[in-house]
Amino acid sequence: MSKDPKADIDAGDTRMSPDPFTAVLPALAALGAVASIASINWSGEGKLASRTRTKRKTGAALRDLETCCIGLGEIFRRFQRHPRVFAGEGGQASAPLKFGVHGQRIRADAQRLYLQLMDDIASMLVLAAQNAFDVMTAIEDGDIDAPEEVFFAFGEQQDRLNEIIQSRVPLRVAVDTGAEIAERLIDLVRELKKYQKLA
Repeated sequence: MSKDPKADIDAGDTRMSPDPFTAVLPALAALGAVASIASINWSGEGKLASRTRTKRKTGAALRDLETCCIGLGEIFRRFQRHPRVFAGEGGQASAPLKFGVHGQRIRADAQRLYLQLMDDIASMLVLAAQNAFDVMTAIEDGDIDAPEEVFFAFGEQQDRLNEIIQSRVPLRVAVDTGAEIAERLIDLVRELKKYQKLA
């Protein structure tokens, strides 16, 4: 049974939390790291014998990237389950993405949730960047040979992320769109797995 998000605040014992944008922005950046796979289709260079190859196996990189995307999806679902802490509910909900307008007073249990989620986001940001890099290397080296349509689909997710930043949408819209993008990236990474060349 899920906890009532409104229970994240109690007037008796609350503290001011850091702006929720400090959690949402790096989570969006992690999605951006994965979506950047789109660019390798147009900017990648042909395989060179002298180029240093990654030490990781392509299958492991794809599997780890998929796991990372699943983790990012869960992070955005946690944002959605606690809108008062992470999605601007109760504050200036219609304010655009910017620092300093979305912070709320939260209870001690929500403070622990905030800090745990920040730790998870930091880990996912590093993992997303590393795993996306390894998958992009495998694509450039010819170990994954996906059709252009897959890269266009990654590019569509990049465009959606860019729209969040450029339009400075409300925090709740950023969270909901991020959740949708995370789910789509899971599907796209699974699609990439189909085009891995067998050793």
